[in-house]
Order: sequence, then C-alpha cells, then structure tokens
Amino acid sequence: MVSDPMQVLEPVYDEENVKKILEMVKDPEIPVLAIEDMGIVRDIEFEEGGVQVSIMPTYSGCPAMDVIAEDVRSALLLHGYKKIEVKTVLSPAWSSDFITDKGKKCLQEYGIAPPVSAGSKGAMLGIDPVGCPQCKSTNTRVVSEFGSTACKALYKCDDCLEPFDYFKCV
Repeated sequence: MVSDPMQVLEPVYDEENVKKILEMVKDPEIPVLAIEDMGIVRDIEFEEGGVQVSIMPTYSGCPAMDVIAEDVRSALLLHGYKKIEVKTVLSPAWSSDFITDKGKKCLQEYGIAPPVSAGSKGAMLGIDPVGCPQCKSTNTRVVSEFGSTACKALYKCDDCLEPFDYFKCV
C-alpha cells in the first residue's frame, strides 16, 4: 500500500532521529557536506513537545549561519516537528577537528583539501604538507591565505598545476 505523500509525519522525539534529519541539511558553502559532518551541530534537546538544536559557526561572523538555521528549521518542519528552536552557541569554539572522517572524505572528493589535525604541531606552525585533492601530491604551495571563503586558503599544486581550496585548521 502506498502512503499518501501529503500525509503529515509524526515527529519522533529522539536524538538519533533528529541527527538523521540533520544529515540532510547541507553546508550552504560546501553543498556536499552535511552540517553534522562539519561538527556544527553541538546539542539536541527536547522540551515541552519541542526540539532545540544548538549550532555553532566555524568562525565568528560566519555568513552561512542564518541560512543553516533556516535549513535546520525547514528540515525539522518537513518531518513533523512544530515547536523548533535553533540556537547559535559560541562556546566552546568550533575546531576543524570536529569535522568527521566522512566529512573529510567528502571535502577531498569535492576538490577541497581537508584540514590536518588542528592539534598537530605542524598544523599550528602552518608547515604540515597539504595534499592536492586532484593528484594527491604534497608538492603544493599557498597562493593566498584566503580562498573562496574565509575558512579556506587557496593553494596550487606544483605537479598537476591545479589550484584548490584547503580547509584551514582552526
């Protein structure tokens, strides 16, 4: 029996269910990456028949936060949630270490070099080699400290000669 596509879904007040819904919400600046894989979702709470999702920016003043908040609301509304609060939190500060392994793989496949571990000594000094997402060479160099967004740097591979974004360690 085929269910009615206009049928209103009953929300399931369960953290794993909400996480599955949030996996459908993509980062507006990197559309192959879910906000869950970016580590932007910090907390999910349920209160008085509603859901509160806490999100954090990758850096202060990130222009994508309003879009992400609205996309979170829309995704939850589509799944039957009516009382929704999306809260932006600034502490603890986001770290590129919050990006999941799946997220790093998605970045690589999309053509953006994923960050090395922010906790590594080489990352803090900016000397860890950045691999080219096209040919995998580490014979790369910084062209500009800022790429297509403030959280990325522009690199160039000296082997395949392709430019690429590198997601900075924070």
